[in-house]
Amino acid sequence: MTKRYIGFARVSSREQEREGFSLDVQEEAFEFYAKREKGVVDKVFRIAETATKTEQRKIFREAIDFAKRNAADYDGMLFYKIDRAARNIKDLILLEEIEEKYGLPFISVTQPVENTPTGRMIRRTLATMGAFQTEQQSLDIRSGIAKRVAIGWFPSRCPYGYRNVRKNGRATAEVYPENAPKVKRAFELRAFDGLLVEEIVERLYEEGLFYAPSKPRFPVTKMFAIMHDLSYTGFVKHKGQWHPGLHEPLIDKVTWDLVRVSFGEQRYRSHELVFASELIRCGFCGHPITGEEKEKETKAGPKSYIYYRCARYQRPGHPRVRLREMELDLQARQLIAGFKAERPERRQLIFNIGLARLEHERSNSEIRAEEVKRQLSLIEGQRDELLNLRLAKAIPDDRFESKQAELLEREALIRRQVQAMDELRSQNNTLAARAPEVFRLVQENWETIDRSAKHEILKLLFGRFVLDDRTLVPGNETPLELFRAG
Repeated sequence: MTKRYIGFARVSSREQEREGFSLDVQEEAFEFYAKREKGVVDKVFRIAETATKTEQRKIFREAIDFAKRNAADYDGMLFYKIDRAARNIKDLILLEEIEEKYGLPFISVTQPVENTPTGRMIRRTLATMGAFQTEQQSLDIRSGIAKRVAIGWFPSRCPYGYRNVRKNGRATAEVYPENAPKVKRAFELRAFDGLLVEEIVERLYEEGLFYAPSKPRFPVTKMFAIMHDLSYTGFVKHKGQWHPGLHEPLIDKVTWDLVRVSFGEQRYRSHELVFASELIRCGFCGHPITGEEKEKETKAGPKSYIYYRCARYQRPGHPRVRLREMELDLQARQLIAGFKAERPERRQLIFNIGLARLEHERSNSEIRAEEVKRQLSLIEGQRDELLNLRLAKAIPDDRFESKQAELLEREALIRRQVQAMDELRSQNNTLAARAPEVFRLVQENWETIDRSAKHEILKLLFGRFVLDDRTLVPGNETPLELFRAG
């Protein structure tokens, strides 16, 4: 009568495959043993090195259950080595129980031992050594991961938009040119257009920015995770904590803050501060200077104060420069004091510059306004469609209320955009109409001008700034630099 065997093959790391313990090698050994014993292997359980711990336990339990139910029909359970059979003593005891209680022999094809007290002692000793090696390897791996994070690299696989590469024998991460623009576009749509996650997915699909060749649309859950992943600002996560990373950020601090505000996760709005919103770049690393407004309890009551720092202020080796807004404001006023427009030809030139800027802003605003009107029209159509489905009882009450809340949220975001555009248009109209007087007006009324107008004035006069240690250096990127003194 032909003997029948159950095979159990396990590989827990690529190193074991390279050392000759691959699943194919193990199964070939099973076949060779069964053939020598005039039998066959007609059931094999395999655990690959890519299996998660949950998957490994699931397959192991399936093998144990199968062996118990069918022990009478088989002549043994085959393992390549004893440490391939069990990763700990508890699992080995389960296998020995099957051998003793169900009469199904435990057979190690490369380390044969008899089912005797001496044989079981040898088997358990080898299993103990295997368990020790596994635990030590786990400690070494965790230590290696901790060192990688301390240096600034991802502990394992990098997020979407990056790719793992090996340089000089070390696994690192770099920007993936094909996917990084998709991540940036997604954040822009949320931060500046106020789109919901589902709408971002559809917009990316319409624009031909596909998640993967085999799956064009981003999964909604994946997009939501991307929107909340701080890795894109230059950090790595390990054991629930964020650490400064060495990879190139895809999202600047301003855009990240806008997205956080859109999800209701952040109260302060650094992009509304005078010297934030990428008006200033760090002279040390080139990244944006971001601002934050906080309240501090004093004897006179709560007091609000604002400070600015580089978005990479926390990075090792980065200068710990942090400035109060009043310090930057004083420097800005000194720079503005150097502008003069006394002669008629200079006043006319300023007027022309103001008109050109106004026309440019008006053109951009009209394009945005048309898009906003289209989005509001779509919302009205979706609301009508949703109501019709509710009246027809085609959707349950909870689904109706959830979708209605989403539409209201989206409408509120869009209407805020309309208000912001109207305010900006009004500010630019005022600036352009009074362009010949802009220098005098700015110098005389700087203290009473609101934050957003101050920000626009500084952009108009200087373009951008660089913060050299604690000194504000103008970029002089506009024609108005011609009117600075000297």
